[in-house]
Amino acid sequence: MYLETIISPQTFPPIYWMFAFSILLVIVDAFTKKESKLNCYLAIGVLIFVIYQALFNVLLQPNSEATSTYFFSDFAGSMLNFGKLQEAFNIIFCLAGLLVIISTKEYLTKVYQHYKEFYSLIFFAIFGMMCIAHSNNLVVLFLGIETMSITFYALTGFVRNRETAVEGALKYFLLGAFASGFLLYGMAMIYGATGTMYYSEISASILSLQATPMYLKLGIGLTVIGLLFKVSAFPFHQWAPDVYQAAATPITGFMSTAGKVAALAGFIGVAYAVMPSDTVEMSILNLNNNIKIIIAVVAALTMLIGNITALQQKNIKRMLAYSSVGHAGYMLMGIVADSYDGISAMVYYSLAYTFTQIGAFTVIAILERKDESNLNISDYAGLAKSQPFLAVMMAMFMFSLAGIPPFAGFFGKYFIFKAAIDAGFTWLTVVAVITSVIAVYFYLSVIVQMYFRDREDILQLEKSPKARITVALSAIGIILFALYPLMDFANILF
Repeated sequence: MYLETIISPQTFPPIYWMFAFSILLVIVDAFTKKESKLNCYLAIGVLIFVIYQALFNVLLQPNSEATSTYFFSDFAGSMLNFGKLQEAFNIIFCLAGLLVIISTKEYLTKVYQHYKEFYSLIFFAIFGMMCIAHSNNLVVLFLGIETMSITFYALTGFVRNRETAVEGALKYFLLGAFASGFLLYGMAMIYGATGTMYYSEISASILSLQATPMYLKLGIGLTVIGLLFKVSAFPFHQWAPDVYQAAATPITGFMSTAGKVAALAGFIGVAYAVMPSDTVEMSILNLNNNIKIIIAVVAALTMLIGNITALQQKNIKRMLAYSSVGHAGYMLMGIVADSYDGISAMVYYSLAYTFTQIGAFTVIAILERKDESNLNISDYAGLAKSQPFLAVMMAMFMFSLAGIPPFAGFFGKYFIFKAAIDAGFTWLTVVAVITSVIAVYFYLSVIVQMYFRDREDILQLEKSPKARITVALSAIGIILFALYPLMDFANILF
């Protein structure tokens, strides 16, 4: 009976389990041999267990409960929120971690860098992401962002025998430190103006002010800059291509999905806290209209810059890096919509994007050679003949990223575009559609190489059964969620 109480998702939420198992994994690292497989299998088992716990809270909790109904309710000064939205984000983080862990061991072994601490770093990154999603307090948000960021710096340079990886990690650390400085200084100014760190109290305090002090506006601006850097939104996106290209390919898939979604989850909380409107509207975050327009402009520029720049790339990792910048703009549209459908569409889009992006990067990791060759788009010529399974999977991922039916990426864009139109941002949707058409060109260029170009040499690949499992699971994900109606998805969350 006592054990049942402990393992209950309501008594001991998934975020607590993730913290406990992160510490446990460090201890296991210390008492196992370098070649031990225990760390990998333990990590996979734990993530499956945490996903089950989060699914329980999302699917089986009635929507009538306060913790399930509201986004940011301040329960007796709690620094954490425990609602269905937070658990949905937890599922995305853990799924990304699970897919990457399954596939990465073979890649790290191929480049002679399979160290046990990799799994601990992934776990602490996920714990940091959960803190961001659950935060009801600026301090928790900052600690979560820093926990995630520090692990990302280490993961970027994990393949330590590559100069490009070490250089990318150093660039990421220096730029990330500046962004953290902006974020922390902005939070300090917000605290100085409102006297509190809790989201709901900050919102109420801002609305009660007769006039907004300049240092409060500056604090909000600095905080938003710090978060936009983590989202890799324009004009703070320059670090993403270099870092994503430098990092080990499976790690790039993890950072460009789970890390981006976590930053967006944090952006939702900050938007609710520091950008309130004094009018009663049919919205969920009740954002100020001027703030919505600013975020919409940032989203539009992010989509344009990301997709137009991706057109010029010859390296497939760099192309997908700029593509991920564009996808950040699409996801920001859900916040601009400021509605249940908008936030639900953003969560759905994030889930579809996670499956698609990790699947694509896993295919790239399988085809990549030890010397970092075979990474140009032209290197994929004739892949359909030599590796038909990988070619079909890669084509599916490219179609989904481009928003072509019947894959989940199409429905993600459809739902998020619809939410933006319903909110009155038709012009933003037009920009999104135009950039989606631009993106079709560079996604289809990969498919053209695979199916309509010939390769002179024979492509030799090392065996990678686990990575192929990740590829297959990702493909199943983008097919299954294409069959899942958004209205059901929204009703589950709210």
